[in-house]
Amino acid sequence: MSQNVAKTIIATAPTRIDLAGGTLDLPPLHLFHPGAVTVNVALDLPATCEIRPRADTTVILESLDIGRREVYASRADVRFDTPLQLLARMVAFFAPTHGVEVVTACAAPPGSGLGGSSALVIALAGALNHLTAAGYGPEQLLALAPAVETQVIRVPAGVQDYYPAVYGGISAIHLEVGGVRHESLVSDWLPWLDARVVVCHTGQAHFSGTNNWEVFKRHIDGDTATQAALARIRDLAQAMHAAVLDRDLPRVAECLRQEWEHRRQLAEGVSTPMIERLMDVARGAGALAGKVCGAGGGGCVVFVVADGQKANVSAALSAAGGQVLDARLTTRGLSVTEVAD
Repeated sequence: MSQNVAKTIIATAPTRIDLAGGTLDLPPLHLFHPGAVTVNVALDLPATCEIRPRADTTVILESLDIGRREVYASRADVRFDTPLQLLARMVAFFAPTHGVEVVTACAAPPGSGLGGSSALVIALAGALNHLTAAGYGPEQLLALAPAVETQVIRVPAGVQDYYPAVYGGISAIHLEVGGVRHESLVSDWLPWLDARVVVCHTGQAHFSGTNNWEVFKRHIDGDTATQAALARIRDLAQAMHAAVLDRDLPRVAECLRQEWEHRRQLAEGVSTPMIERLMDVARGAGALAGKVCGAGGGGCVVFVVADGQKANVSAALSAAGGQVLDARLTTRGLSVTEVAD
């Protein structure tokens, strides 16, 4: 296949807020909970990958988020034991025949629980797929992404975060015996829902793999409390799916509230004093419900608020020490463009 060596390639992929059903997307947990589904929404705090082809064999990897840059004489010299191993593994997989400079960044705060690393994997894969003319379609990228991220984080990676990064909008990811099935939900409802959603960063980073791995191990080891909590989360995710399809905000809020109550039971570190404080403040200012994004332990909290209360809730959270993110729900998924040098 011919490879594009003439133009700079820029790929962007959105992050997400998860409404219900997280953790069940860690294979094979869904097999123990028939009917498992996760519901999430794409967020316009995108991950970006910029690739500049080179005439020589040099490979340059740079992450603007962590301020690190690595230079290798050729692809054969690229190492996987550095902080940029995600970039390195993707370059090794797609194997461009010439040198490249890869620069990445994510608009979501590090450790936010918004699926930033997964969005970055999709942006990387999308850009390299275009550069090398590998011809991978969306489903192939969605299979590749969790495999590579699992190699990096060294614990199982869930699958839900990659779907909004590819497709945008509101998604239901059905986790079935025969595989994963994506369903796009009522994207025309997105602007209305956006006016009733607030995303607030706690100021504390988290690592989702740690909490999820502890939950995973307890479930596999037969912990009945963990199994029961995940079964209830499965039920609430199904209810959330129905509520979104019906455009029923009170039901969405009630599912969100109950999902959070059961998620808090999954691991001791899921909630923190700061998260609990922000929950109380938001409810007092007009929030109908809230839950932590991702696996908890810090990161962001998403709130569904009553009509006309977004500004009040945002102001109250900011006054309480939270960082309300300037972000919108978006229908845009993975985007790959070429820019003339």
